[in-house]
Amino acid sequence: MLWLYNISIHLYALLIRIFSTFNTKASLFIKGRKNIFTQIDQKIVAGERHIWFHFASLGEFEQGRTLLEKIKEHYPEKRIVITFFSPSGYEIRKNYPLAEGVFYLPLDTAVHAEKLIAAFNPEFAIFTKYEYWYHYFRELNKKNIPLLIISGIFRPNQVFFKVYGSFHRKILTFVSHFFVQNEESIQLLKTINIQNASLSGDTRFDRVAENAASVKRLALVNTFCGTAAVCIAGSTWPEDEELMGGLCVQHPDWKFIIAPHEIGEAHLKALEKIFPQAVKYSALAAADANQHQVLIIDNIGMLSALYAYGRLAYIGGGFGAGIHNTLEAAAFGIPVIFGPRYDKFQEAKDLIALGAAKSIGNPQELSNAFEELSTAAEKGDVAKAYVVSKTGSTDQILQYIARHFKP
Repeated sequence: MLWLYNISIHLYALLIRIFSTFNTKASLFIKGRKNIFTQIDQKIVAGERHIWFHFASLGEFEQGRTLLEKIKEHYPEKRIVITFFSPSGYEIRKNYPLAEGVFYLPLDTAVHAEKLIAAFNPEFAIFTKYEYWYHYFRELNKKNIPLLIISGIFRPNQVFFKVYGSFHRKILTFVSHFFVQNEESIQLLKTINIQNASLSGDTRFDRVAENAASVKRLALVNTFCGTAAVCIAGSTWPEDEELMGGLCVQHPDWKFIIAPHEIGEAHLKALEKIFPQAVKYSALAAADANQHQVLIIDNIGMLSALYAYGRLAYIGGGFGAGIHNTLEAAAFGIPVIFGPRYDKFQEAKDLIALGAAKSIGNPQELSNAFEELSTAAEKGDVAKAYVVSKTGSTDQILQYIARHFKP
């Protein structure tokens, strides 16, 4: 199976190179990895030990960020290095100040793994939620470097638990310890004879609770909102935005803030057609906020602060691969609505069970959910209490790491 895995990695590289001729993300993926080891040599002090954090993308960075920052707070002498797989993570956080260096992760080959780990000289490697790379994990194991998976989550339909998943199960044996989100993951790992797992919950709860407690007010957004009730639509895709367009017409007394997942020029133009009464954030300072019902956020990085202005939130992605982060909104004490594809997200199921969230599949269901949740302030309190009750994962992982740091 290893030969098939290696072929798939090289085939993936070829496909990305082809896509890079017409796709911006693919182009960044290729350009960012050009001369990657020269980039590393220029930034990393040779021979120094590091704590290596790897994140698939921006969402996983935010998920593991609290742990990273706690380590730096408690052990300021520790050097941290970060890798990203996706451009959407790297391009936003490439200048993150607490890291000695932030890099793209070279594709998983034996040569790359040996060179990268030799350069980073990790004292610990910490991967958030997922991404299981055979050569990187094997090389860490060979060098007796502890490898942690934090906020991990496993489901029965994953390849690890299939009769044909022996190769992928082998990858899991290279992990020193799994910190997982739920009891189901613990039990699933036991079925394949993996016992080194702890139920710690999800570090995202710590991150969103911390963010809600320290959020900075945004003067322009505050002016736009005024005294109106506000619905925040976060990380939206076209299917979500079409639904929100109808909702705006139904509720002219509300204001809406749309923070799309993609902010390319073509997408922003499409949004302006759906929301003709909108103003973009980049033009807000020169606009009369009272004349606009909708604010379109045309930058990246503001969403987590925007929920402070909401009475209700709509979370995008539920008509595609899966919903985005519901916890950011819930931490601010506002109920949430999202599309039908949320089965991979335990927090979404929990919020629905508590009555603090609704899943919808069409305009009528959205209208009904909006009417119900927008008039039930106590549901927001339930959402916030749920988030607070789930905090503490970061401290549990930090205690494990502290026991294993060498003096």
